[in-house]
Amino acid sequence: MTFAPHGKHLIAGNWVDGDARFSSEPASGSAHSFAVGRVGDVDAAAEAAEDAFWSYAYSTREERAAFLNAIADEIEARADAITEIGTQESGLPEMRLNGERGRTTGQLRLFASHILQGGYLDRRHDEALPDRQPLPRSDLRMIQRPIGPVAVFGASNFPLAFSTAGGDTAAALAAGCPVVVKGHSAHPGTSEIVAEAIHAAIQKCGVHPGVFSLIQGGNRQVGSALVQHPLIKAVGFTGSLAGGRALFDLCAARAEPIPFFGELGSVNPMFIFSGALANRGDAIAKGWAGSLTMGAGQFCTNPGIAVVLAGKHADSFAKDATEALSQIDAQTMLTDGIAAAYRDGQNRVASVTGVQELLANSCDNRNAMPYLYATTAKDWLANAELAEEVFGPLGVIVTADTLDQMREVAHSLQGQLTCTVHVDAEDTTDAASFMPILERKAGRVLANGFPTGVEVSDTMVHGGPYPASTNFGATSVGTLSIRRFLRPVCYQDMPEDLLPDDL
Repeated sequence: MTFAPHGKHLIAGNWVDGDARFSSEPASGSAHSFAVGRVGDVDAAAEAAEDAFWSYAYSTREERAAFLNAIADEIEARADAITEIGTQESGLPEMRLNGERGRTTGQLRLFASHILQGGYLDRRHDEALPDRQPLPRSDLRMIQRPIGPVAVFGASNFPLAFSTAGGDTAAALAAGCPVVVKGHSAHPGTSEIVAEAIHAAIQKCGVHPGVFSLIQGGNRQVGSALVQHPLIKAVGFTGSLAGGRALFDLCAARAEPIPFFGELGSVNPMFIFSGALANRGDAIAKGWAGSLTMGAGQFCTNPGIAVVLAGKHADSFAKDATEALSQIDAQTMLTDGIAAAYRDGQNRVASVTGVQELLANSCDNRNAMPYLYATTAKDWLANAELAEEVFGPLGVIVTADTLDQMREVAHSLQGQLTCTVHVDAEDTTDAASFMPILERKAGRVLANGFPTGVEVSDTMVHGGPYPASTNFGATSVGTLSIRRFLRPVCYQDMPEDLLPDDL
């Protein structure tokens, strides 16, 4: 099945053209033309979403679960076409796109199952105490309720799992909130075909068509208009720190400020303790090289920093990592802009005083090669720019003279999505002193592994203190992500006939 995009927006069940068009920039295959988003498209989509809210937010959990499952079915029905255009636009290999499609449909089905169980509603009941002295207590009931239309920004590095029908969209729809998606211009054809799948599910399930709209990119004013639209009540975003912070500030400056759930990036440091370094430093180095370069390093959980204690084992680790990374071939990056930013980041790191180049390469156009650098903890602490994310397969080894200095590096970190400890039995006491630091710095702390795999589950946290995300109390992955688009409502002495069905 070959997919030929028509290049239109989907707004409240209608395919809408624009006044101007932009061309996709695929890594391979033919470019296609797409309508440029307009502020008027935002108005139409937001108004339709608000209209849909009054039926969709009050639909049953069974109806919403059936809708989520129908979206998954429709995406799978277009599997070959999605893979074809997705690989062309992104340069990602077929295996990666197929796996990401499975993750996308899997989280839709997981969220469907989760809302049927009802625990996410956090229902509570304090029974009336009419005879309590000195004052009686009213009957009090509480439940989580949907907040209203949600804006979702597609991510450049995940054409499926964090884009049109990705985690933010699935979470909002599960919560009972209509969604307006701002498609990413890096993969507009992929966005269009997934929007077709959602449109088909809307028709199959008889859902109000305003429950989902897709506005394609090509115009930065659209993103600003979307987060400032008075009918939008929350925003889900995965992307750069600069872009996310700009939108976050717009949300905060509104007459009615709204929550901005932005996942903005992380260097995801690893702390390798002396026993683990001595006993299996070579294996850790090889594993790190694989994790660092997976998907050309274009994962927000890419572990860019390895912190070790100085000595012969640290020297061996650096040699092993260099050797492993030197075996990695060039990989295609997602866009020309991302490739250019990677080269800029590499030049920035290389120019810092005290940084030693261990592995040099050359990158051209959208082709990325790994780089490896080394520095001391002293120089790391003196140069804050070394703690800034480089989006791509670039690693930095930070060598500390003492455990206290390694701990100082941990204290200096900004908020992270993940922190990792590599420990053997003899490292337990030393590592234990780091745990209070790392759990304050990161949303996920892991041992003896690599953070690039993010499981979609009940317990996963994909978030962290700023700048990893703009809301440290939330996650953008897993069933807990649904709670971002709900708010608690208390009902006092309410007749049962007036309570929500779920109470």
